[in-house]
Amino acid sequence: MHDQRLKDIVPFVASVESGSFAAAAERLHLTGSAVSKSVTRLESRLGSRLLERTTRSLKLTDAGNAYYQTCLRIMEELAEAEAVLAAQRSIPSGRLRVAVPNTYGRLGVMPVLIPFCQQHPELEINLTFSDRFIDLFDEGIDVAVRIGGSPDVPASLGCRQMGRERMVFCAAPDYLERAGRPGSEEALLQHQAIMYERVDGSTKPWLFTTADGHPHWRNVPHRMALGDVDAQVQALCGGLGVAQMPSWLVREPLARGELEIILPEQQPDGLALTLIWPRRKQLLPKVDALLAALEGLQIR
Repeated sequence: MHDQRLKDIVPFVASVESGSFAAAAERLHLTGSAVSKSVTRLESRLGSRLLERTTRSLKLTDAGNAYYQTCLRIMEELAEAEAVLAAQRSIPSGRLRVAVPNTYGRLGVMPVLIPFCQQHPELEINLTFSDRFIDLFDEGIDVAVRIGGSPDVPASLGCRQMGRERMVFCAAPDYLERAGRPGSEEALLQHQAIMYERVDGSTKPWLFTTADGHPHWRNVPHRMALGDVDAQVQALCGGLGVAQMPSWLVREPLARGELEIILPEQQPDGLALTLIWPRRKQLLPKVDALLAALEGLQIR
């Protein structure tokens, strides 16, 4: 029974990808009749129609599409299992799916990923940029780079913390010339604040460190609230006010003199940078090689 299930999956997937039984048959070196019978047998066993047939093409039904996605995952996992066991697969190769945050992915991960890709030309990289929480299993992700999120990771996932953000207060020199350079926390709160706006419409408070080293958060009256960190940097460089930003995000504007750090003694730790991956994939050469390369990521 189980052998037949696997045998029927391959003609079904080939039919979907090729667009017809005849094209699938040519791809699999079978007859069109054999492919058609295999798919019909599969539908009969499942008790559901998977494909709508016309004289010119095949179209997936809703049930067929769901089953097709499952078949793809099964075939990919089988291929990966074979890759782990095969000695000749010590060279990283195949498709590697990576998920990264939008801005940090561009500024922090891409400079590491480019030489990695140059070093491993046999790899095919699929890179997803998103700040939302991504389920690695549902979306077939091999490695995810995350900033923040829950510290509790299920046993099915590997996790490696790479450090924490360093938060800095900063503003453009021309703004500070006009408004003055604050020398204390209370003086800073009198300035025009450019805040980060969360999805729920609230603003992220500023983080300070007390004299005895304890963190404390303060909600701040603000001139502007933006739901995008790149826009925050633009507003800062445009002289619209002050903001608390991760140091990695403003490193280049600081180096160019477009921004200045305010209250340098107030640089608390922010969110953690972590690498997350399915444990069952860690032995794959492509995943192991990427995790080693990402050890070079910087967050401070």
